[in-house]
Amino acid sequence: MVYFLLYLFLETLVSVNISSAIGGFNTFLEILLSALVGIFMLANFRETFMSSLMAVATRQIDMEEFQRLNLFTLIGAVLLIIPGFLTDFIGILMQFSIVTTLLINRFGVQSKKETFEEDFYKKEYTKKEDDEIIDVEIVSEHNTIK
Repeated sequence: MVYFLLYLFLETLVSVNISSAIGGFNTFLEILLSALVGIFMLANFRETFMSSLMAVATRQIDMEEFQRLNLFTLIGAVLLIIPGFLTDFIGILMQFSIVTTLLINRFGVQSKKETFEEDFYKKEYTKKEDDEIIDVEIVSEHNTIK
C-alpha cells in the first residue's frame, strides 16, 4: 500500500511538471501515442516471443532469461498503455534487456544455477555435525579356505 501511494505521488509530480512544460494538447498526444505503441507491442508480441524462443533453441539464452525477457516485455507494454509520464518512462526502459538484467541483478533475484552453486560450496566448506562420521562400505565375499 505504501509503495502504491509513493508511486501515485511520484506519478502526479512528474505528470504535472511535464504537462505544464509541454502543454495540454501535447500531453494528450503523448498519452495517445504511448498507448498506441503499447497496443502495437502487445499485438506484435508473438514475433518477439518467437525470436526469444529461437534464441533458447540455439542456446543463446537460457530458459530463465527467456521468461524474464518476455515477462518484462509484457509488463512494459502494459505500462505504456497506462496514462502517465512515469509509467511510460518505466515501460520504455523495460523493453531493453540490459535494463531488465540490471534490475533483476539489483534486487537479488538469482538463477537456479547460481543458487545451486552457492549451496554446493556452502555445504562443501561448512562443518556439520556429521563430519566426524566415517562412511564405510562392507564387502562380504564368500570365499572359504579349502
